[in-house]
Amino acid sequence: MVKTTKTKTYNTETASIVKKVVCGVYGDPAGYETTMYLTPEGDYFLYTYGGEASPYAAEKITAYTKANAKKWLEEN
Repeated sequence: MVKTTKTKTYNTETASIVKKVVCGVYGDPAGYETTMYLTPEGDYFLYTYGGEASPYAAEKITAYTKANAKKWLEEN
């Protein structure tokens, strides 16, 4: 998935996975996955996606600051 803002592009194909969290099993309507990525430029972003009954029913990429990414990593 690719998301482009005014100044940055976040691409799950070219970024490195830092950590992936999976809740549930494939096909579970309440299941979801969250993946923290690091771009080659040093930017962090979170990719979220899940079943229709999950908190992440639609694919989404959210930019994270380094401090927020560190906090997310510690909590997950």
